[in-house]
Amino acid sequence: MQHEIADPIDLSAIVADLNSLLRLKTSVIGMKLFARVEDMEAIPKIRRPSAVHTTDQIVSMASRLGWTVGITGDDLVGAQCRAVIGLAPQDEKWLSGENYVGVWHGTAEDARKRQEALDVVPFGQYKALAVSPLASGRLNPPDICMVYATPGQMIILINGLQYTGYKKFEWGVVGETACADSWGRAFKTGEPSLSLPCYAERRYGGVPDEEMLMALKPEHLAKAIVGMKALAKNGLRYPIPPYGIQSDVRAGMGVSYGKK
Repeated sequence: MQHEIADPIDLSAIVADLNSLLRLKTSVIGMKLFARVEDMEAIPKIRRPSAVHTTDQIVSMASRLGWTVGITGDDLVGAQCRAVIGLAPQDEKWLSGENYVGVWHGTAEDARKRQEALDVVPFGQYKALAVSPLASGRLNPPDICMVYATPGQMIILINGLQYTGYKKFEWGVVGETACADSWGRAFKTGEPSLSLPCYAERRYGGVPDEEMLMALKPEHLAKAIVGMKALAKNGLRYPIPPYGIQSDVRAGMGVSYGKK
């Protein structure tokens, strides 16, 4: 995982563009892993928890409250939260998923399959993590950015990513521990990663029903903005105005899909 990018990106400009293009309600945030706790603690205006939390709560302190927060594994409630971000080992006890049998899964086999399906950061390289609103610039730059958005906003963001250098995105749904679908996968693969926030993210992280989450590198976010601006010039922008389910569609199709 690279902590530096070749060309600096204006994070404040990215946030301004995103809010203009998508009218987001939730702050775009960054997340960064640290090999040394001291480096995390040196971030300006960093807050350290005084209680035990889930990672979902820590993330939402940045996205919902605008805080810059740093943690170690000791600040998190259990091995599941720690392991996804590489702050605890993915050992046999963790892989067994024994705590989930009879709760989230009907059998021990099902629980193990779910644990094995999670995309996680390998254990051993990192000791701490920080989250912060992207516009603050305090992570300079983050490893990944996180965008909470409605499905309508999210598809425009995806269209922006696909405007040039097209590729088909294929994402999975692990169910509970959906943070592995988003920040876990983005950390592990470096690719944009979409998730449906799970029960824990909504119950403990306060994620509203209507929001999805995209985790992606700053470079990908900048690319998406370039694409969304091009789409907007073509009249393809958010919000998407309903055309009318009984209207003659030809005039609308000529505007939306006709050659510019």
